[in-house]
Amino acid sequence: MPWWLVLLAGVDEVGRGPLAGPVVTAAVILSPDDPMLGQYRDSKMVSEKKRIRLYYHIRKYAVACSVAQASVEEIDRLNILHATMFAMRRAVDGLHIRPSEVVVDGNRCPEMSLPVSAVIGGDDKVQEIAAASIIAKVVRDRLMRYLDYRYPVYEFYKHKGYGTKVHMDALREHGPCDQHRQSFAPVRAAARA
Repeated sequence: MPWWLVLLAGVDEVGRGPLAGPVVTAAVILSPDDPMLGQYRDSKMVSEKKRIRLYYHIRKYAVACSVAQASVEEIDRLNILHATMFAMRRAVDGLHIRPSEVVVDGNRCPEMSLPVSAVIGGDDKVQEIAAASIIAKVVRDRLMRYLDYRYPVYEFYKHKGYGTKVHMDALREHGPCDQHRQSFAPVRAAARA
């Protein structure tokens, strides 16, 4: 069957665990002519320098690529799982070409009108998911550097919003900002302190 009849979109997210910032998702349809096909890996397994190079490569060679996010307000209102699923749907809906099938990293699928399946460890098994992982990670890291500029006391550039000692110390000293997830227990505890 010709490749253009089976357009597989890989979807992944970055940022479910942090205490601050949005969840970022990406959906990617790779080209069979991509010279890097077969070499994409989970974004966590690639150095930052290489991730950035791969980001530009994927953006150049992908048939389609879309990035979406769920805001801190959506995470607090819906909960982290539902907000992530919502952002994944947004990423797929943002593709300028409709895929014939969607594969998502993890064990849960967002509801959508397309055939969708979940692949545990998909960012190591499915090239489209690995590419989506790289795109989402680079975009979220850039967003966290911007938030570091706006809120320098938290040093977001160091930990990207995760609950490190540096971040927790800043939370206790300064309290949460509007980019902290108020529904997360460590943020609520810091707000009460």
